[in-house]
Amino acid sequence: MTLIPAWLFFAAIALVFWGATGVTQKLSTNCISSELSFLWFAYAMAAISGVLMITVPIHWHVRPLIFWLAAVGGTLNGVGALTVFVAFESGGKAAIVTSLVSLYPLLTIAFAVLVLHEHLTRVEGAGIVLALVAAILLSQEPQAAKS
Repeated sequence: MTLIPAWLFFAAIALVFWGATGVTQKLSTNCISSELSFLWFAYAMAAISGVLMITVPIHWHVRPLIFWLAAVGGTLNGVGALTVFVAFESGGKAAIVTSLVSLYPLLTIAFAVLVLHEHLTRVEGAGIVLALVAAILLSQEPQAAKS
């Protein structure tokens, strides 16, 4: 019997949680401002961080570069999350906004190729092209009927 690798198990859990996130964020921005929705999001993240600080042994001594990489990553994540809330509040549909912003790995791939000198196979390149085509198709809204 083959066991599921730990990384796949945790990735599947993230898929479920993040899959529900788009709907909950859209519903919240239908009722309150994107800024307030984001603040509640940030409070929840702070609470989870507090639980981790108490329950998980953490090695606090890291090199300054690693600290700043983590801090910049957290800042970029926060600004990205805020802009998603604004996109929802501005009338974006949950299915479209969430699908489009979920293409962020394409930027990660570009940085990995340019900065880390990773190489892509033809199949991976085809996947990227299909993801871009999907993004274009998802972003197409029907024209409003003229009265």
